[in-house]
Amino acid sequence: MRYTETRMRKILLVDDDQGILELINKYLAAENFTVYTAGDGPAGLKAFEAYHPDLVVLDIMLPGFDGLELLSRIRQKSDVYVIMLTAKTEETDRIVGLTVGADDYMLKPFSPRELVARVKAAFRRLDAPKELPSAAIYDFSGIRIDTGSRKAWVNEKPVELTATEFDLLSTLAEYRGMVLSREQLLRSVWGYEYFDDLKMIDVHISNLRKKLGDENFIATVRGVGYRFEAEK
Repeated sequence: MRYTETRMRKILLVDDDQGILELINKYLAAENFTVYTAGDGPAGLKAFEAYHPDLVVLDIMLPGFDGLELLSRIRQKSDVYVIMLTAKTEETDRIVGLTVGADDYMLKPFSPRELVARVKAAFRRLDAPKELPSAAIYDFSGIRIDTGSRKAWVNEKPVELTATEFDLLSTLAEYRGMVLSREQLLRSVWGYEYFDDLKMIDVHISNLRKKLGDENFIATVRGVGYRFEAEK
């Protein structure tokens, strides 16, 4: 099924492998996405500033400056959804990429169809109506989460979160007191089942805890998952 969102979404692909660029471009264009490409770090930054894409697919290994540097520069300007591409042997780069602010990653070599599925899942989240009469407001001691405006405050101070971090926080808050496994969080937040490397969840939780400060809102349940523990 082709993507049919009324406003055609723009995707920026940054990879120095022309074959990969052409292949991914072909699959995404077939789904009615507008696709822009760049082959190195500086060109990727220029394309990002020129086209203001709705999603970025970014390889780590790039000439000029690498994908981690490009991601860091993008995060200074935008919370756009970013999927990083990385080789299976580069675990450290994957962790650093998530820490810098990537929302998701895929291991090379990968299936173009799986990448398209990831992109569609991301847009289903991003395109979901943000203002609904049923939107929940979680008001706990020390933290407030408004799912309608997608804003969070700790001790009445706003907290800047990426889209993924906010979805992760609001999901944990919705099930306050319950232990959610990494698999459950992956299905709920990312919208797909991909259990090859659940460490992605741990890195996002670590990022979220740092942004929430010293308050211990999220507890680790060893061997199981995470639990939101804020008091009413």
